[in-house]
Amino acid sequence: MKQTFWAFLIGYLALAQVASAEALKQGASAVFFGITFIDTSTEGAYQGPRDDEAARVKMLSDYVVQQFTEQGFTLLDSAPVQKDIDRIANPADCNACDVLMARKLGADYSIVGEVQKVSNLILSMNLVVREAESGAMAKGLSVDIRGNNDESWLRGMKYILRNNTFKE
Repeated sequence: MKQTFWAFLIGYLALAQVASAEALKQGASAVFFGITFIDTSTEGAYQGPRDDEAARVKMLSDYVVQQFTEQGFTLLDSAPVQKDIDRIANPADCNACDVLMARKLGADYSIVGEVQKVSNLILSMNLVVREAESGAMAKGLSVDIRGNNDESWLRGMKYILRNNTFKE
């Protein structure tokens, strides 16, 4: 049983590496469905949402848009599928609804992101780019960051974009 698990894991990681090794198509169109913030910390459970974290989600979303635009991508407006978006708690975890909406909009790619706060010190961040036509992950990476401040959030997203998303 252990050998089967390890063989599966190694095979899966090899496939994931192959999928993320290819460069994204230059000049392609994409729809960015934003960054979803998930607070699983006890702080959030007791004290509710924090304004500084909401501001960081916006800061990170704006940064992702800026970086994709600077890399030559055409970011499409998601307004035509806003009713669909409004019914979804998290576009990064909706059984490929992001891909279906990207197809509706005629995009080449769907982009979704998440930041999960485990504690005020430990956060996990991910960004996934999927091909709209096939639904396959084109690029994706998750990183853990330490520190709940603007600098650590930006450093985490810069790492994802530099070492995965825009790496050829």
